Amino acid sequence: MNRHIFREYDIRGVVKTDLLPETIVALGKAFGTTVKRNGGSTVSVGMDARESSESLFKLLSDGIISTGVNVVNIGLVPTPLLYFSVYHLNTDGGVMITGSHNPPEFNGFKLNLEKDSIHGSGIQALADMIEANDFETGSGSMSETDVIEDYITMVRGKVQLKRGSKVVVDAGNGCGAIFAPRLLRELGCEVIELFCEVDGSFPNHHPDPTVPENLEDLIAKVRETGADVGVAYDGDGDRIGIVDEKGGILFGDQMMIIYARDILSRKPGSAIVYDVKCSQNLEDDIKKHGGRPVINATGHSLIKARLKKENAELAGEMSAHIFFKDDYFGFDDALFATARFLRIMAESDQKVSEFLANTPHVVNTPEIRVDCPDNEKFDIVKDITQYFKKDHDVVDIDGARVRFGDGWGLIRASNTQPVLVLRFEAQSQEKLDKIKTTFYEKLVTYPAMEGLKPF
Repeated sequence: MNRHIFREYDIRGVVKTDLLPETIVALGKAFGTTVKRNGGSTVSVGMDARESSESLFKLLSDGIISTGVNVVNIGLVPTPLLYFSVYHLNTDGGVMITGSHNPPEFNGFKLNLEKDSIHGSGIQALADMIEANDFETGSGSMSETDVIEDYITMVRGKVQLKRGSKVVVDAGNGCGAIFAPRLLRELGCEVIELFCEVDGSFPNHHPDPTVPENLEDLIAKVRETGADVGVAYDGDGDRIGIVDEKGGILFGDQMMIIYARDILSRKPGSAIVYDVKCSQNLEDDIKKHGGRPVINATGHSLIKARLKKENAELAGEMSAHIFFKDDYFGFDDALFATARFLRIMAESDQKVSEFLANTPHVVNTPEIRVDCPDNEKFDIVKDITQYFKKDHDVVDIDGARVRFGDGWGLIRASNTQPVLVLRFEAQSQEKLDKIKTTFYEKLVTYPAMEGLKPF
């Protein structure tokens, strides 16, 4: 068994290379055993549209059932519907079979025990269980349930629009395509569909809405049709991309400002959680509107856990996972986030491009990823953190976010790849370049970073 598929937030790898049939059955046994030892008896299992998902579902379910745990098959659904099913059907956990935004040859598993994500040491415990062959036995059953209709009814009960908008939806051929256009039409919107045919080979563009190139078709269609807004989803429907009526992209931290203002107007004093990659503008705007900003380490499961701990009303990441606790369940759901955004639009007399007109101008970089060996990346980040702490204010919950007064720089080790992740922001291009140079000059002093080109 290849242990590197057991990652920080999920289990993921290349089908038939990393994800071998016997490994998937064993994973089902380990998950079923974990559920059973936790006092549970039934789990929901859903899958995305990848060509390998159905065969992985069969293997995983065989493993789960062999432990005496029952499987409820909720079929082809976006990831948020797997989370919804755990609440709605009151199951004891769930598994979503999805490769998310990875290339088509990948697939993976997102696991929940009761209503919480299994991550970190919990995922490693499953690998340990497999290696020890430590499984319960029994004979569970398989049943099927459609949760899509109940989900649509639930969203319509929570979100009503004063007026509809003209919306372009780019589902990127992922499973957000299954019913996103229908949901938005039922909310009263005019919907123009783009790549809303489910196709796990993703023939039109890679389903990752955080990469600007993947939004080019959406931007063009919004401009061509005179739409009010464009929305895009990743491969499994838990991350959202938004473009305004002019084709301007709203990034994850900018969406968070808009959502936070809406919530804080109704619930002043609420905690809002965000990750270390987000703009300083977000923290400042939360304070300005009477909220309590809470910065956290990057990572889906970590953000979700912090949301719960802080009793926050909203959490989000630069990667555009948006978690609503305000009138919702606290999991990330791009479809619900769309409905909430459309409600904000319906209640405003501004165009989307005007929503952030009063935020300070800043210059920032996208995420910069530089290769660094797995066995050195954490040591380098630790050393750099200590170096900057001598003269600067450093947030060190996830790498080092170094504050320079007129900007900041971030360096952290990726939890999933042999890379260092950097991001920079400042009040001018000149200041931004200065901060980048400061980081670069320190990085190239490490032998592992020899030959690194300026970023």
